[in-house]
Amino acid sequence: MNVEKEYLKVVQERFHSVKELGEKTITQLSEEEIQWYMNDASNSIAVLVKHLNGNMKSRWIDFFTSDGEKPNRNRDQEFINTISSKEELIEVWEEGWEILFDTLNNLRPADLTNHVKIRSENHTVIDAIERQVVHYASHIGQIVYIGKLLKGEEWHTLSIPKGKSEEYFEYMRKEHE
Repeated sequence: MNVEKEYLKVVQERFHSVKELGEKTITQLSEEEIQWYMNDASNSIAVLVKHLNGNMKSRWIDFFTSDGEKPNRNRDQEFINTISSKEELIEVWEEGWEILFDTLNNLRPADLTNHVKIRSENHTVIDAIERQVVHYASHIGQIVYIGKLLKGEEWHTLSIPKGKSEEYFEYMRKEHE
């Protein structure tokens, strides 16, 4: 087994999994709900998506040839909501993920130990990828949590429903026998 190829495969699966959680949440929400935020110290789902998009553009465009913190990025502006509709939110969402996956699809196993810069600091490609897995997963977790709060009893669970663990584990055991 080529560990580097396996890593690239697994990390893409993880990013797709995180993306899917966000999409399954966004699908359940209305135009108004994607704009909701608790207070001035918190962010709406629209703002979180805008920030993810800005980060993805900055980190993944010209991945090897420029700093991951692009000089034209205005990070503070990402936290000012300018997304006016769910349709626009989905476009912004897809644009960022497409950039990420295009870059990952072009990585070769030998690239993993090369170095890239993020905010002038050297990182191996593996470290740069792992940073983003954690960063994106944390924001998707926020999106899911906001969705659960807003939907309450109408929330369609994205994982094993409460009280159904044994039933699920039994199903999985039978599936993999």
